Amino acid sequence: MTTRISGLWVPLITPFKDGAVDFESYDRLVEHYIKAGADGLFPLGTTGESPTLDEAEIDAVVERTAAVARGRVPILVGVGGNATRKVEKTLKRLERIPFEGIVSVCPYYNRPSQDGLIAHFRQIAAATDRAVLIYNIPYRTAVNLSNDSLLELAEVPNIVGAKDSSGSIAQSLELLARKPVDFSVLTGEDALYFTMMAHGAEGGILAASHLMTERFIEVGRRFAANDVAGARTAWAPLAQFVPLLFAEANPMPIKYLLWRQGLIASPECRLPLTRISDGLASRLDAYFERRVAA
Repeated sequence: MTTRISGLWVPLITPFKDGAVDFESYDRLVEHYIKAGADGLFPLGTTGESPTLDEAEIDAVVERTAAVARGRVPILVGVGGNATRKVEKTLKRLERIPFEGIVSVCPYYNRPSQDGLIAHFRQIAAATDRAVLIYNIPYRTAVNLSNDSLLELAEVPNIVGAKDSSGSIAQSLELLARKPVDFSVLTGEDALYFTMMAHGAEGGILAASHLMTERFIEVGRRFAANDVAGARTAWAPLAQFVPLLFAEANPMPIKYLLWRQGLIASPECRLPLTRISDGLASRLDAYFERRVAA
């Protein structure tokens, strides 16, 4: 990427209908978030249920994203895994499609050491000339990329940033204090967006920003204008809303509300995800009805 990664990025859900990827709804979503003012789009994250997609579907999702968004907003594609060679093969397969870079999660389940994590990401970065963001989310992967290791990787020219979901506010704030000026830290912790921006984060990759997108963008704009009070005012309703979207497994609640708004044709997920509970549906319905009334 020729510009520093910053701002609000939407980690796009993958809509399904009758078991298949619903590309009509997907194109509508991409267009919707571009018009809403998102700074970038991130297909094939876990919010996009990427582990449930086969290779042909993955390729098609990236192609459709590029077809609609190319030249309008940048695209970072989720390309990661716990087998380095397989990640390299995926990169090779996708290299024909134009997009700016990748977000690559720390290897999960096999719990490599810090030197294994460093070697993994060095090899991935060497396999592509595109930007690489490292995604650290130890409460899902069972391995934590230390700040020392991440800052060592920041010396690799095309490792340009991190999606930080360390689960430790102390670790996250230390990273912001120590990172190089040209290395971007985007929070992946929706509930900590205000806190991380207040401490100098470049932005966020936030599943919750599928809803109330303009308000998330406004928080970032207020911080860019050094208007902390204005950012706090913009954040206040989000602070109450965000936990509701994660009361059950992501992206089930988000898909439910997108379906209620008519942005996707079905709230369907793929197994092992199913559907939200009736209780949560009632709470989300009440929220949706308040929004419509307002």
